[in-house]
Amino acid sequence: MQYLVQLRLSSSDRPMTPEDGVAFIEQFIFPTLELCKKLQEEKKIAAGGPVSGAVALALIVNAESAQELDDLITSLPVWPRMETEVTPLTTFDARKQSLTARLEALKAQMHEIGVSAPGAGQ
Repeated sequence: MQYLVQLRLSSSDRPMTPEDGVAFIEQFIFPTLELCKKLQEEKKIAAGGPVSGAVALALIVNAESAQELDDLITSLPVWPRMETEVTPLTTFDARKQSLTARLEALKAQMHEIGVSAPGAGQ
């Protein structure tokens, strides 16, 4: 399954001094970028990357379970300082399949009440 994972630096965790900034980049940002490159090579990260102009990541992650997803996200060195949002994604085919079933149910309802479908009889 694929997930959209968005991580954004918590406003309370912004480095306040040059020393904090150096430590943050060396201890959190660079190791996170290296791990993300490795996970992308392993196809665990399908797409995404750093968000331009922000201390943030937007990733499409491949995971077989919620536990695998959680393990991947929490393995990122920067994770403890980030606010994280996860959105499960479906496939285009799965959505079409869901809507096809819904469409048939709506057409059946219309037929029961004697309403013609839009475009019918043209």
